[in-house]
Amino acid sequence: MKRRDLLRSFGAAVTTSALVSPSAAVEMKGFPTQTSMSPDHLPKPAMKGGSFRVFREENDRKTLAAVFDRMIPSDKFGPSASEAGCLEFLDDQLAGHYGEGRALYLEGPVRPETEEAIMGSPQFTQTPRQRYEAGLKALEAYAQATDGVAFHALSPDRIDEILAGLEEGKIELPNGVQGKWFFELMLQNAREGYLADPIYGGNRDMVGWKMIGFPGARYDYRPYIEKRGENLNLVPVSLIPND
Repeated sequence: MKRRDLLRSFGAAVTTSALVSPSAAVEMKGFPTQTSMSPDHLPKPAMKGGSFRVFREENDRKTLAAVFDRMIPSDKFGPSASEAGCLEFLDDQLAGHYGEGRALYLEGPVRPETEEAIMGSPQFTQTPRQRYEAGLKALEAYAQATDGVAFHALSPDRIDEILAGLEEGKIELPNGVQGKWFFELMLQNAREGYLADPIYGGNRDMVGWKMIGFPGARYDYRPYIEKRGENLNLVPVSLIPND
């Protein structure tokens, strides 16, 4: 699957809340204040400061960047995943409720012998944060054992070979890390970081939205409902305040 198609396939599932100022979306008129969101439901921006809270080890960041940048490489359509801020996006997510698995069932399968067949994937008892902590170390250990160098130092072709092996379930990582499902987790998060609203740390300068033609978090789309199949040339709008 080509890079643009990969992002488009996920972009259809991206939904956002649209709260922007009139200066950012001229279509907005007579905003219904009774529908305003309460402060506790407003989007929570990624933390500022430039320091990583989960990926504190440099080698872990290099390993993840090597993976993400093969999933979404830099080309004529846009920057790579790491250049677009996907590592910062994921670090912020893993440092919060997502990383803690607040919305996940983590008690293990009721019937281990049939759970994967029924659910389509294994039941994980580790949080996403724990899965990354173990998975990145396992990737590094695999590269050291098979190639004698750090994962991030491998050639792009060799990284692609390993990632393909993980995706197809042909490579198992050490320390009990299930390679196929760790690959799926990283792919999902790379896509999310590239296409999420920039307020969350990724999709810098809305590069992902510009690539797939997504106009962003606009309040009102009614003027464009009948303009099907037309290139509206709308500049993407982010949730980031303009003041």
